[in-house]
Amino acid sequence: MRTFTLVRPPRARLLLALLFGVLALGSGVALMATSAWLISRAAQHPPVLTLMVAIVAVRAFGIGRGVFRYAERLTSHDATFRVLADLRARVYERLERQGPVAQSPSVEGVQVPPRKAAGPSTERRRPDAAGQDHATVKPAPGPMRGGDLLGRLVADVDAVQDLYLRVLLPGATAAVVGGASVGLAWALLPSAGAILLAALLAAGLLAPWLSAVVARRAESRGAELRGELTAHVVDTLRGAPELIAYGAAPERLAEAARLDRAYTRTAARSSASAGAGAALATLAGGLAVWGALAVGVPAVRSGRLDGVLLAVVVLLPLAAFEVVAGLPLAARSLGGVRRSADRVFAVLDRPDAVREPAAPEPLPAPPYTLRVRDLRARWTPGGPYALDGVSLDLAPGRRCAVVGPSGSGKTTLTTVLLRLLDPAGGEVALNGVDLCELAGDDVRRAVGVCGQDVHLFDTTIGENVRLARPDATDEQVCDALRRARLLDWVSALPAGLDTYVGEHGARVSGGQRQRIALARTLLADFPILLLDEPAEHLDVATADALTADLLTATEGRTTLLVTHRLAGLAAVDEILVLADGRVADRGTHADLLSRPGPYREMWKREREHDATLTAGWRSDHRVGALRAE
Repeated sequence: MRTFTLVRPPRARLLLALLFGVLALGSGVALMATSAWLISRAAQHPPVLTLMVAIVAVRAFGIGRGVFRYAERLTSHDATFRVLADLRARVYERLERQGPVAQSPSVEGVQVPPRKAAGPSTERRRPDAAGQDHATVKPAPGPMRGGDLLGRLVADVDAVQDLYLRVLLPGATAAVVGGASVGLAWALLPSAGAILLAALLAAGLLAPWLSAVVARRAESRGAELRGELTAHVVDTLRGAPELIAYGAAPERLAEAARLDRAYTRTAARSSASAGAGAALATLAGGLAVWGALAVGVPAVRSGRLDGVLLAVVVLLPLAAFEVVAGLPLAARSLGGVRRSADRVFAVLDRPDAVREPAAPEPLPAPPYTLRVRDLRARWTPGGPYALDGVSLDLAPGRRCAVVGPSGSGKTTLTTVLLRLLDPAGGEVALNGVDLCELAGDDVRRAVGVCGQDVHLFDTTIGENVRLARPDATDEQVCDALRRARLLDWVSALPAGLDTYVGEHGARVSGGQRQRIALARTLLADFPILLLDEPAEHLDVATADALTADLLTATEGRTTLLVTHRLAGLAAVDEILVLADGRVADRGTHADLLSRPGPYREMWKREREHDATLTAGWRSDHRVGALRAE
């Protein structure tokens, strides 16, 4: 089973857990057998000294059963948690190497157009910011959704750990103790041993097999529904403000409720199969007791079995069946482990977005010149090109902007420059050294990014900025905030730098959140700075103000600004206009406006849109003033 190759389990701890498990269950079987003999023998009123060994043994087995069970639980869970930690680290490291390719439901250049579903579909669907329904690619081998990846990293990895905790250890323990119990019964009365063996095989093999067969379909569907439900909930939470604004929240909640009901029904069917397996095992145990009684009584009459030992033969199956009670659950867990392992392997088997060189070249010395020649890039092998023949020069101190409609390849360009995606053609060089010959971490020490989806931790403003340089002084943090045009606001706060921003920056506005992220990036002092749609989620006025401040703060610094807003771009040295992954036009702001082309059309549409928003705001303001009067 390939699952065994996922991690290297701590064999010594697992063997120790197996030993304690055998001792715990063995103590239970010995306790039942000794107690049966003691009660039967005591009924004959022998001298008490003849019972002392049995009395002490009953106490020892009773105490040992609890002690060994505790030790087994302690060692088995310790070993399993070590397996879990190792496996989760491997999956996380794999996701890190795959970079943004691992989760790209709407990656530029490979977006699926919206469509209406004609009927039930197995495709997962995701609303955009406007609540519109977009079909997305399936989990494998294409891009995966963040919620589904979360399910694989948490729920599926947790399920894989059951291979050791709920399958291997119970199975091995049942085999050892069950075999010893059959051996003891066989030694006392061979026919009773044969009956116990048959009953244990029925309860330990037949019942789990039937339970697994019945549960197989439900478990398979349950794993899919669990991933779909997790992805749906995560997407809904991420897009909650937009969904509420566009009135799409009730539909999303209703879909979540439908998925939850489907998952609950599947779990109920799976539980029913487990109950049926447990019932079959219990029935086999009861039949074993009756069978032992049926062959034991005639044996006592014929003198083949001592009457005192009849109780041992009859009651021994009750204790022996404790060792196989968990095997139906183990069989079901094995099926779940296989399906979860398949989902984990779907992550581990994905090709790396970036191939690290075996012997990376040393990072060149600054100042840096970043040169892009005829760059081609795509997110999936054999997929469409998100970039096709893009060329760009970023000399020291030079500032360029990349504009274009959504899906034109802007973010793909920054991903390649950050060494998070390998080029499919062309060349990207840093001071003449191909980026593919440099280690990714070295590239990201020279090239930094301030993106659109910044994350603020639930701590202070100062600590969020200081993440870029933990040893930075308050003066350096304040200088970064000043360049981000945020120092005056921070200084006016009662707690200053010690003001908490809340979870995900909930206590600050969107513009302030972006400026804190910009200050963090400026404090890191990257030689080359990539600004990837930093004003994406802001209103027009705030976005334009932030863009102007960004260009002021980055004056004299090598900068590439990726944006959909054209306001303020007169300050950059060159503008690249992308369309369908290609350079549709390039030049300065004045040059591009002076001639017909896509840039002038974009500028015209932006001015008209801004004028419409301004007129609408003025109209609302007049209506509000009249109502106030």
